[in-house]
Amino acid sequence: MTAALDAGMEASGARRTNLASVDLNLLVALEALLEQRNVTHAGQRVGLSQPAMSRALARLRGMFNDDLLVRTSAGPTLTARGEQLRARLPSALGVIREILVSRSFRPEEAKSKVTVAMPEHQALVLLPRLLPRLRLRAPNLDLVVSPLLAGSLKRLESGEIDLAIGQVDGTPSGFFRRTLYTDRFVCLLRRDHPSLQHEWTADRFLALRHAVISPGAEGGFGQIYDAIANLNLPDRDPLIVPNVMAAPMMVAESDLVLTVPRRVAMRAAAMLPLTVVEPPVELPSYEVSLIWHERHHRDAEHGWTRSEIAAAATEVVHSLAEPPAARVA
Repeated sequence: MTAALDAGMEASGARRTNLASVDLNLLVALEALLEQRNVTHAGQRVGLSQPAMSRALARLRGMFNDDLLVRTSAGPTLTARGEQLRARLPSALGVIREILVSRSFRPEEAKSKVTVAMPEHQALVLLPRLLPRLRLRAPNLDLVVSPLLAGSLKRLESGEIDLAIGQVDGTPSGFFRRTLYTDRFVCLLRRDHPSLQHEWTADRFLALRHAVISPGAEGGFGQIYDAIANLNLPDRDPLIVPNVMAAPMMVAESDLVLTVPRRVAMRAAAMLPLTVVEPPVELPSYEVSLIWHERHHRDAEHGWTRSEIAAAATEVVHSLAEPPAARVA
């Protein structure tokens, strides 16, 4: 039994080919020889002289332990092994050529999924512009939105998500970043809010109770809450709202004030009885970026998707004009 097993392993080992010892150029020469069945013509096809092609044929005969091409009274003829190779080699070389050539991407033929980490307030602004573009250009491309921006760099690195959109502080080595647009913070009040009947001052702004988005629910609002806290708000806690979709509805039914990016505020004011007013205090700007990992940087499909997101962001910038200044007494 052991002897038979050893013999079988030796035979299996003999059948294995050390690919490191194979010269791909020889296979290209073989392809021409099998098709042309003439050393001179095959050499002309691949750019080799007749002596060089003859040497290539000699090496190929040694590699396959077969004559491959023989002379007969009817002219050069392929051996049985040569005929087998003639049937199989073009497809094998075709696979290798496809691997070596940069993959092209045709969006209309794409049938894949792209996962994007994007907080809800960014989805509110960007998706109405992005989704029609994708539906028109890549109808079978599925977009999956993950609302959590936290931990996005590690998730990009692991491949859990493909892209991240939002406010991310710093881009370490191995990541790429593209600014989609910048924004500023504004205030949302219900249209008949009592404060709108008076001068809109810093003291009046600070005296109101503020609604804030839960820090764990939305990415990018931490800086604004820190800035407001530094303005010495009255000694009462703000109202924590679970997400940016619920917050404007609560503001529309109360005397709360909500500070959010201008484009988010304008979308909310278009759907609810709200007024957009400039904050009477200085607040930091808000930058929205697109982030991805270098593992996808040169991928054709990934690059196309990034360009569509950037184009949608440009549409957002051009479509959402400056709001009219709030009229106060």
